[in-house]
Amino acid sequence: MDSGSMPGAQTAKVDLSGPRRSVEQASHAPGAIYHSPEIYEREVEVLFKKEWLFVGRVEELPNPGDYATMRICGEPIVVARDRKGQLSAFYNMCVHRGVEVAEGSGNARSFKCPYHGWVYDLEGKLKGAAHMDQSVGFDKANCRMRPLRLELWRGSIFVCFDLEGRPFEEAIAPFEKDFGFLQMDRCRLGNKIRLELNCNWKFVPENIMDFYHVNVLHAGTFGSNFTWSNDDVVLRDRGEFSIWYQAAPPTPGGELLLGKMPWMEDREVSFASHGFMMPNLTIFGRIDCVRPFVAWPLGPDRCEVFVYHLFPEEVFERPDIEEKLAIYEEYQLKVLGEDSSMMESMQRAMSSPTYVAGRMSALEKPLHHYLNGYLDRIFGDRGAGTGAGA
Repeated sequence: MDSGSMPGAQTAKVDLSGPRRSVEQASHAPGAIYHSPEIYEREVEVLFKKEWLFVGRVEELPNPGDYATMRICGEPIVVARDRKGQLSAFYNMCVHRGVEVAEGSGNARSFKCPYHGWVYDLEGKLKGAAHMDQSVGFDKANCRMRPLRLELWRGSIFVCFDLEGRPFEEAIAPFEKDFGFLQMDRCRLGNKIRLELNCNWKFVPENIMDFYHVNVLHAGTFGSNFTWSNDDVVLRDRGEFSIWYQAAPPTPGGELLLGKMPWMEDREVSFASHGFMMPNLTIFGRIDCVRPFVAWPLGPDRCEVFVYHLFPEEVFERPDIEEKLAIYEEYQLKVLGEDSSMMESMQRAMSSPTYVAGRMSALEKPLHHYLNGYLDRIFGDRGAGTGAGA
C-alpha cells in the first residue's frame, strides 16, 4: 500500500506529518480528520465496529424483561435481560424484513415485529412466525436477530460488533489494572446526562484529555483547584493512557457533599484520576464518585455525549440524596457548557480552507499519544506519516 493512501479512499491527500513528530515538535491534526466523510466511514468500520464499547450500567436494566434500544453509528441494537437474569445484545432488526422490533426502553416478555408479527424472545431468538409453514427450508429454530458480544466489567456493560475480535479480558486489562480499586461495581448510577453537539466526536475525548486548557477556560469553575504533571501520565498501547492528578470534588466550590467513597478513606480529598479506552470511553475517578464519559458519532460533524455519575450504594440511603445529586448534575452541565462552545467553535474551523493546524504544547502529551494511536488504526503505522488519503 502507498504510504500516502488510505484503504478504500481515492480522494485528496492529507498531510499527517505534523502529529507524527515528537510532542515537542508536533502540530495538531489537519482539519480533514474532523470533517471528511471518507475518514468518518473508516472510523466506523475500523474502530466502532471492532472495539469493545461501553453502552451503560447494569442498574439501568435491573429486572428480568428490562431492555433498552440504542443506535451506534446508525446500527440499531437492543440490550435485554432475559427471564434467567442474563444480559444479551443483538441487532434490533427483524430477520424477515429488517424492521425494528423494539422501541425506547422498558420491560417486555418478548419482542414482536410490528410489520408481520414475528415474535422473538429476550435473547433475540425467533419464537413465532405466522404463515411460514409452506416456505421450503425455513427453520424457525435457527433464526434469531443477529447477536453482538456482551461482557460486564464492574457493573458496566460493553458490547462488540466483531464476533471474532479480541477477547474482552485483553481489552479491559489496562482499566482493571489502573482503576479496579475505584470499585465501580459497588457504585450505582446517580444521574445520566445526554448532550448533542455540533462537532466531530473526537473533539470530546480530546477536550477531556486536554489539561492544557483547564486553567484558562475553567478558571471560574474547577480550574483553580487543579494541578497535574506530564510525569503523572502513564501511556498504554493503542493510544490509551491513565493520568493521576489533584483536583477538588466536582461540585461548586469543591465541596465534599457526599463524603469520600468508603474504600477511598485513606486517600486525600484532592485525589483524581483519568483513564481513556479506545475509541470513546473516558473514566474520571474522584474521591467521592466515578464518572464515565462516552462520545458517540452521529456523522462527521455531530455527536452525542453521555456522562454517568456513579456513587457508592450507601449514599442513596441519605434523605437529602436527590438534592445533592441535582447539585452534581447542574455543576457538570455548567462545565460541559464551557467546553461545548469551544468544541463547536473548533469544528467550524475544520472545513475552512484557511485553517492550518497549530503547534502542540508539551502539556498536550496525552492528546498527542491518543492521536497517534488513532492515526495508526485509521491510516496504518506510517512512521513519520507523510500523508494519507482522505
